[in-house]
Amino acid sequence: MYFDSLGDFLAMDGHGPYVWFCYGVTAVVLGGLLWEARRRRQSAEQAVRTVVRRKQASTGKE
Repeated sequence: MYFDSLGDFLAMDGHGPYVWFCYGVTAVVLGGLLWEARRRRQSAEQAVRTVVRRKQASTGKE
């Protein structure tokens, strides 16, 4: 195994803070993209529901 201990793995020969920071930033960005996609989907679904309700109300169908 390349690393002798968990501490060595986390430190990564001095590159650990950079590596873990990059992983963290990536996780935050991906989480933000997922949140935004879900928010936009819900907004689009609500807009479609509104259009359908208006269409049904104008034709008198339930």
